[in-house]
Amino acid sequence: MDQFLGKYPKYRADLPENISRIHKKVYQNNREGVTVAASISQKMESWLHKMVAKDVVNSSANKDTLEIGAGTLNQLEYETGLGAYDICEPFVELYQNKKHLTKIRYKYKDLSEIPYSNMYDRITSVATLEHILDLPFVIAKSALHLNVNGKFRASIPSEGSFLWYFGWRFTTGLEFWIKYRLNYKHLIRYEHVNTYKEINDVLSFFYKKVNVKVYGISKSISFYQFYECSMPDLVKCKSHIDLYKNRFE
Repeated sequence: MDQFLGKYPKYRADLPENISRIHKKVYQNNREGVTVAASISQKMESWLHKMVAKDVVNSSANKDTLEIGAGTLNQLEYETGLGAYDICEPFVELYQNKKHLTKIRYKYKDLSEIPYSNMYDRITSVATLEHILDLPFVIAKSALHLNVNGKFRASIPSEGSFLWYFGWRFTTGLEFWIKYRLNYKHLIRYEHVNTYKEINDVLSFFYKKVNVKVYGISKSISFYQFYECSMPDLVKCKSHIDLYKNRFE
């Protein structure tokens, strides 16, 4: 198995105490676009949502979907397809009482809760993969829930690129400094444990076919990236899951 997988699972560095106290509130405000900078970011981030939903917009096909990291259910604003819609989201408080909650069939806190008999035509993720500590496990496990012609559709910020750095540095980061006199980079480093290069490597390892589109010029000069993955290497996926089980048994 490729050496780069050895860096997982990752661990988060401790947040400074003054930031830790407000972390949860700031995270939720950002997800809901409460502040001016967050609202501007959300408008730009609509590209992430639209790219993921592009395959089902105005489609009459019934496609069952699993969304990983559903958060506040804001992806449902863009999804117009038919079929069952399940979510995997550990922070239940993010989607409680949201208007799209009635559209959800099953709600899971962890992928390990999903029966292997549950299969999907689409597995989606919007601005989530950069947060996941054990990304190879999540990608391998979710791939085993794809139907034969199913697609894994994910969009991410181009974490690790200079354009993405300047993007948050002079919007959300600047607003955070003005409001709290604290450095937003601590939150970014705490939340974004995976760079776009690492995400690309993991997806390319477990999937035989990976198509990428960018919101910018190239992967290294972009704000966001979209991945459509198909034809998972089931041998690699199952081997990694077995390795994971052996490691923690």
